[in-house]
Amino acid sequence: MQRCTDLTERDLKRVRSPELFTTLKMTDCEGDGSVGLTPLELYEKLSAHGDTIRALKTEKADKADIETAVKLLLKLKVDYKKLTGEDYKAGCPPSDTTVPSDNGPASDEGDDLVNPWSVSTSSAKGVDYDKLIVRFGSSKIDQELVDRIEKVSGQRAHHFLRRGIFFSHRDMHQVLDAYENKKSFYLYTGRGPSSEAMHVGHLIPFIFTKWLQDVFDIPLVIQMTDDEKYLWKDLTLEDCHHFAVENAKDIIACGFDVNKTFIFSDLDYIGSSPSFYRNVVKIQKHVTFNQVKGIFGFTDSDCIGKISFPAIQAAPSFSNSFPQIFNDRKDVTCLIPCAIDQDPYFRMTRDVAPRIGYPKPALLHSTFFPALQGAQTKMSASDATSSIFLTDTPKQIKNKVNKYAFSGGKDTIEEHRKYGGNTEVDVSFMYLTFFLEDDEQLEKIRQDYSSGALLTGELKKMLIETLQPIIAEHQEKRKQVTEDMVKQFMTPRKLDFNY
Repeated sequence: MQRCTDLTERDLKRVRSPELFTTLKMTDCEGDGSVGLTPLELYEKLSAHGDTIRALKTEKADKADIETAVKLLLKLKVDYKKLTGEDYKAGCPPSDTTVPSDNGPASDEGDDLVNPWSVSTSSAKGVDYDKLIVRFGSSKIDQELVDRIEKVSGQRAHHFLRRGIFFSHRDMHQVLDAYENKKSFYLYTGRGPSSEAMHVGHLIPFIFTKWLQDVFDIPLVIQMTDDEKYLWKDLTLEDCHHFAVENAKDIIACGFDVNKTFIFSDLDYIGSSPSFYRNVVKIQKHVTFNQVKGIFGFTDSDCIGKISFPAIQAAPSFSNSFPQIFNDRKDVTCLIPCAIDQDPYFRMTRDVAPRIGYPKPALLHSTFFPALQGAQTKMSASDATSSIFLTDTPKQIKNKVNKYAFSGGKDTIEEHRKYGGNTEVDVSFMYLTFFLEDDEQLEKIRQDYSSGALLTGELKKMLIETLQPIIAEHQEKRKQVTEDMVKQFMTPRKLDFNY
């Protein structure tokens, strides 16, 4: 590891406080303690270190101890200015925290717009996920991690992992380390219910979450953010709650085990769970208005419900929000599979977690499921022509794909035979990467389309024949979901795990 230059080993050994010695050594002599930190994380580190120095002075600690601590403080201030371009000021957090430019309009340089409410790009290929990893500060899911997941789980990696559909992570190696040491973890994902019908893109996190739950045999909590949709959409509370129940039926139809899964509506659960609400309040106390403005782009005209909502989405990341499942344990690590547009919520959560005594949640990020018209934006339930709904008939699926699915083929058959199609922009091929499980078949389709041997109409026919039975099977399973089953999934209770 890199040794520090500002603080020598002799400086450190003069520190009489064991806690301070450990902190200084871990953060600055075994590596650069500010590398990889967001402006907010570095600000909080500076604030905490300032408190340490004041405590040393109050206790009339050894002068050498104080000098050592001050040296580190000065070093952190230099790092803070390099990172933010501003001098550190106590009580003035950085206005742009973890995602300063990621939630605004796309820049002239072609940056993609990615935030929890909107996704767009000027590229027909879709969002540049490599750039997004750099901007968001996450880690790429490489082959080494995929191999390790297979080794630890004892199962072949899901095709979402093999094909890079889940492409980015935070702390997945630490989750696997703990699991290998017989320390369990739990899964948390969610759904914002804005309509009765979900579309096929909404299935992606649930398909993958079910696979994770099956191979690791762990509890799962699913948050239905009906409160969020009421705050953001022109909907009544009653509508939002109704949509939550209807969407829960689609989620249950994915095959989750009722004995291992708790689905909850925010409008129902928060009012009946003191433990959950206490965590919401703890989170709210440690995040300023300035910080949520920087993270989420809120303005002075946004209602206070929006400003406080991120704490509600953060709370399920902590196991003691569910005392009926975890027996008030607060040390069970959470793994969150989600689309990467939800990452701002959990960067905020990861910043807050250690300050309120909880482990940081780990994350697995998926790519976006593109709209039928092209990968410049994701599929949206508010635009019927951009989406294939789970309620669509075989005929509707066929018509939508044939009419709206953006093609990577050439203008004429002759040109297509000669030059081939572009699978990087062709929506039908993109959809097959999500839903066609056979790797060899998918690769043959890619080669045939790229060479011109496969025409656009033939490719669309393959997609239609892939989607129709998947959606028909889902519809049959949903018909079997009764109101009593929904009630059982959504009742707070102990699951089949001992904590």
